[in-house]
Amino acid sequence: MADALNICLVSPYALAGGHPVAEYVRNEATGLAGRGHRVTVLAPSASSQSLRSGRRRLRSLAAGDSEALHALPGEPLAVAVGPAVPSRARGRGRGAGLPIAASANVALAVGEGGFDIVHAHEPTVPGLATAALRHTRGLIVATFHAETERALSYPIRSGRRKRYGSRIDALLAASTRAAELAGTLYPGDYEVLPDPISPIFTPAGKTGTRIVAEWTGEGRGVARSLIRTVADTPGVELALVWDRRGRRPMRPYVPPRARGRVRTEGLERDEQRARLLGAADVFVAAPDGNALLAWEARASGAVVVSVDDGPGLRYAADQPPLAAAAVSRLLEQTELREQLSAEGVRAAARRGAAALAERLESLYRGLLRRRRTRPQAVPARPVLIDADLHMHTNHSHDCATDPEALVDHCIAQGLGAIAITDHNEISGALEAAALDKPITVIVGEEVKTSQGEVIGLFLHERIERGMSMADTIAQIQQQGGLVLMPHPFDRLHTIPDSATLLRHLDEIDVFEVYNSRLLFDSFNDDALRFATKYNLVQSAGSDAHVLQGIGTAINRIPAFEGPEEFLVAMRHNQIVRRPRNLLYLQGLKWMQQVGKTGS
Repeated sequence: MADALNICLVSPYALAGGHPVAEYVRNEATGLAGRGHRVTVLAPSASSQSLRSGRRRLRSLAAGDSEALHALPGEPLAVAVGPAVPSRARGRGRGAGLPIAASANVALAVGEGGFDIVHAHEPTVPGLATAALRHTRGLIVATFHAETERALSYPIRSGRRKRYGSRIDALLAASTRAAELAGTLYPGDYEVLPDPISPIFTPAGKTGTRIVAEWTGEGRGVARSLIRTVADTPGVELALVWDRRGRRPMRPYVPPRARGRVRTEGLERDEQRARLLGAADVFVAAPDGNALLAWEARASGAVVVSVDDGPGLRYAADQPPLAAAAVSRLLEQTELREQLSAEGVRAAARRGAAALAERLESLYRGLLRRRRTRPQAVPARPVLIDADLHMHTNHSHDCATDPEALVDHCIAQGLGAIAITDHNEISGALEAAALDKPITVIVGEEVKTSQGEVIGLFLHERIERGMSMADTIAQIQQQGGLVLMPHPFDRLHTIPDSATLLRHLDEIDVFEVYNSRLLFDSFNDDALRFATKYNLVQSAGSDAHVLQGIGTAINRIPAFEGPEEFLVAMRHNQIVRRPRNLLYLQGLKWMQQVGKTGS
């Protein structure tokens, strides 16, 4: 497959286990590989042999073998990167955390593996999935599975969660409930992709006499009604199934005439469920049952009796005898049973691993299309100038620098171009541009929208503050201006959230990756990571509010005239950092503000 993608799936649970997340990842990997992609799964393992094999591949990658972790097209590759989570810890909802060595393995794999997409599952706890968020510099997708608040109560610091959330390019969830809970940690627009049905669930021989029912706490009344039906119907068999990861329900009473035809069975592995459901004629879902199990039953050709709206027959949760009545009807009416069975098989096919893989492939390719093309070769020996693209005058409420004094200082510093970007005002920039000085002045405005700040360059009219980001960007573009996103990850100021950045990604002309006034370097690091991921045009700005701060962030670019040539020049930008003591610059700003207020 010529356009096959290199995809890395990250599972916090061992693939050989029966955890639902591991099953989801297995089916996802199978479906994507079936479409010809090269799928590598990073996961913990309890197998010493798998761990040794994983270490060999990681050593080869570190030695320069860029193909060490790449799977063959159509054949998923599992790479063990750490020890498996103990089952006793997993049962408590804990234990997904990994030792430092395993986290380092993940960092190496996603950082040097050369993957087009990294897809992390359940990044709600410190461990393998969060390590993937921390170290991936390419496109990353996250799928959330947890449907209980306890699973989201791990002590990841709020600031770190915000950093991780800004790195996620697509938010997915296995259910609507999982999306609601994950949204409290990582706000954004979620797409729900339910658990895929494994291709091993297919119809087997049906006899019209086999019933399988979920055995749960709320399903006890249904189980009792079904046992009475079996007792009154000779030749009918009933299997009560329960999830071994949960608490086993209290065993129901079985009358003597039904004994030998009613049994209980704990389910854990796909193969075990496929064997049982493949031979079932009717599956009765408990009111609090597992929705995936019901869909697996449909894929296996069983008619489902449930409280949901899926294919099959329904009963009221507060009237368990209705479930038994529906089962009796199905056992008696062969034609109805065969009709509903066929409907269920067709519906389940739309939720299979192949269907999930098709939707994921579309998502992955959509993300890849959003990346910008890489810059062309720089013209031979261009005339370079130094430009500072973010500064303020006394037309900003928090600055006392006169526009002419600002321009003269910039010329003395050797700058060839500047962008004056006062807060919600362009009068200072217009005043500076009207001066007859040997420097290019770009008229800009740093506008405070309802969703964060954005800079418009090459403006000729003031833009009102307080509008939405979309409306503000539209106003900038209507003036023929360029959109520059300033200090996009400075969480000490008003900034757009990651969902807003992604929503307007195609409208951003320039992305500020270095602002010399930021308190923490990590804010600039996150901006550089984001811009590199999407091949955005990168810029630097001093964000100077005093003369001494000018020139601390330089863009060395070819000389230009007008916004078109400017944007072409910025594609060949060489950023030069000249930081000064931030406390010193802030002190000067406060002193000048006091003087401005006093005058």
